[in-house]
Amino acid sequence: MARRLGELENEVMTRLWQWNRPVTVREVLEDLLQERELAYTTVMTVMDKLFQKGWLRREQDGRAFRYEPVSSREAYTAALMNDAWATSDNPAAALVHFFGMMSPEQQEALRDALRVVAPQPAEQSPEHPQEQVVEQSAEQPSEEPGPPAGDIPEQPQG
Repeated sequence: MARRLGELENEVMTRLWQWNRPVTVREVLEDLLQERELAYTTVMTVMDKLFQKGWLRREQDGRAFRYEPVSSREAYTAALMNDAWATSDNPAAALVHFFGMMSPEQQEALRDALRVVAPQPAEQSPEHPQEQVVEQSAEQPSEEPGPPAGDIPEQPQG
């Protein structure tokens, strides 16, 4: 289960994700010092804990370690979303509510993502020609009219 990062953990991870290269505690500290006062040992402790939690990998480089993320920010975000969704007793209804909260730009990004992962007609197996993202037995919430959970309607252009 993915746990939301703490404030300083997030600041450290954001830098590592942006830099996309192995870095030392000193490099992270020097960048953080542009925004706030921190001790070297504080940053070292945070990075060591991120390593112990499995967010970072490290290699010895002389007397120091070089750290890099184990996975991308996008993978972290997806894990948080999946964990939140898994807590619902009615995943289809949760998705309908989630879709309703999305901005038009987020809905377009979701449509783009679905086009990437959706099976193309040539890729569908003969046993499952009509596979859908959401099981047909999933109930739609009766209190909210709207599109089926697997369908994001196009927003009117205007």
